[in-house]
Amino acid sequence: MARTTGHPPASRLVGLDNRRRQCAACGGRVPADYRARRNVVTLNGVVALKVQVRVCHREGCPLRQKAIRAEEEGLWVLPEHEFGLDVIALIGALRHQEKRSVPAIHAALRARDVPISARSVSNLLERYDALLSPRSLDPARLQAVTRRLGRVVLALSGLVPEAGDAVLWVARDCLSSEVLAAWSLPEPRAGALVEHLQTLVRALDVPVVGVVSDGQAPIVRAVAEALPDVPHQLRPSHGRFDAACPRATPEPLEASSHAPTATERGACAPLGMAFTLGRELLPELLEFGATWAAPGP
Repeated sequence: MARTTGHPPASRLVGLDNRRRQCAACGGRVPADYRARRNVVTLNGVVALKVQVRVCHREGCPLRQKAIRAEEEGLWVLPEHEFGLDVIALIGALRHQEKRSVPAIHAALRARDVPISARSVSNLLERYDALLSPRSLDPARLQAVTRRLGRVVLALSGLVPEAGDAVLWVARDCLSSEVLAAWSLPEPRAGALVEHLQTLVRALDVPVVGVVSDGQAPIVRAVAEALPDVPHQLRPSHGRFDAACPRATPEPLEASSHAPTATERGACAPLGMAFTLGRELLPELLEFGATWAAPGP
């Protein structure tokens, strides 16, 4: 049945800034037009995201009037979803690794006070299965969503759910907000990510022109091996990011309208993100304290 009550109000507010000051298509300056607010249901409560949106207004630009949202939004939630990546990953792990039924998964989430219906559990399970479907790597589909700009701004996130031992990796294009591919890999075999990245790159007909990531060893090693000639930078905060991890000392909604702190990016359920950006944007990232990434051992 349809939902008859709304989600509880957000317990905290997090601001996400868009670090790209130049248009990825024409290279012109793009102003910060507005902030879009959306609530995301995580395993540890409802979080209100204020996402900075930049828009190119240059005539003739392929991205003219297209809203380009903050890169870190993909760390929290998939496009047009109200439940966070941590919720989707946990539902998939409970179903496919622990073989629980939908009612049992719903009961487990409700026991954690996650405001979710049984129908939403079914929908998210279908979304999880669709992410991992081999059809997601169909070259025709990938080329249709990436050919317009002639390059990919790739976001690679790796989430370890609280159940099972597999890592959910999600590859997303920041410009189009399209999910390009996803893989569920046993944690000890994180090196298998290299093969999957190479398969994804071969399926694209546009180049991957740069990588920015956190310091997670599997991501650094995989990028160094799969994309050895692509510039690779670490994002300013090298620690792992967790959308669901609560603050050590919770703050009221009105007092927490800043970017996530190191505490918010703790390691309750590790989540890492890698961003692929155009070469002309790399010097700009250095202004935010990014450093060159060295391949892991």
